[in-house]
Formats: sequence, C-alpha cells, structure tokens
Amino acid sequence: MARTRRPVVARWFTDDSVPEEEFRLLGTRCTACASVFFPREDDWCRNPGCPGGGELAEVPLSPRGRVWSYTDGRYRPPAPYVSDPEAPWEPYTLVAVELAAEAMVVLGQAAPGVRPADLAVGTEVEVVPGVLNEDDVHTWTTWNWRPVARDEREERS
Repeated sequence: MARTRRPVVARWFTDDSVPEEEFRLLGTRCTACASVFFPREDDWCRNPGCPGGGELAEVPLSPRGRVWSYTDGRYRPPAPYVSDPEAPWEPYTLVAVELAAEAMVVLGQAAPGVRPADLAVGTEVEVVPGVLNEDDVHTWTTWNWRPVARDEREERS
C-alpha cells in the first residue's frame, strides 16, 4: 500500500510536490507593521509595537540563510517525547538559520547526511523538503537545511 504524504504541521511549508528550488517555509507578514512571523501567526500581530489595524498575509520565507548555530542530537529524547524504543537511534544535526531579510532565526534539522563537521557559523544553507517519519499509512514531510554547494556560492559572487 502506498503511503500518503502529509506535512508534520499544515501550512508551515509548501507542498513537497513542487520542484525543490521552489520549496519554501511559509510565514505571515503583518500589513500594518511589516513584521514577519514563523511559525506563522493567523490570529493577531505578535509585535507589541504594531499600530494595529493590519491583516496577516501568508509570505514565503527566504530560501537561503546562514548558520547561526548548530548541534547534534546523539541520544533518544526522554518522555514525554514519543520515539520507538525498538528502533535504532539515528543521531541528527539541528541547525539554527538566520534569514536576514526576515530578521529571524529558524530552527530545523539538517538534511540527511549533513553532520556538524560539515557546518560552521556563517555557512550558507538552503531549505529543502524532508521526511521526518514514516508509518504504515503516512510519510510525514517537513523541511531540512542543506549547505549550498560551493559552485552555487561561487556563481552568486
């Protein structure tokens, strides 16, 4: 039986059926003060300095940013987090990425195969579709951060 692809959190990122270069995290922008929020805010502007009266519009966030910080997860999280104790533990890399245009830092897992040794503060990374988990019915999709290939960085210079 084929698994249904489902986002881990609805409306936080584009559908992963779009071409990889079009994949984006989705935030919201207040039309009154231009503050951008991720995770998205759909009820009211969280900026205490906002003059009010604006609306919150969905906006795609920058596809690239720079590593602000990173670490690795080498142990299985304790309760109340859910993890299958029978499954082998797979270490993962967690990356905090600064999106300069949005003036924010977004946290996420690194793409499979990216280790802390592959990163440094300031490394340019891009958001890509990822898979968090699979069960008998669903493939749970998310986003990952991946270092931008050296030749792509040189083309942009």
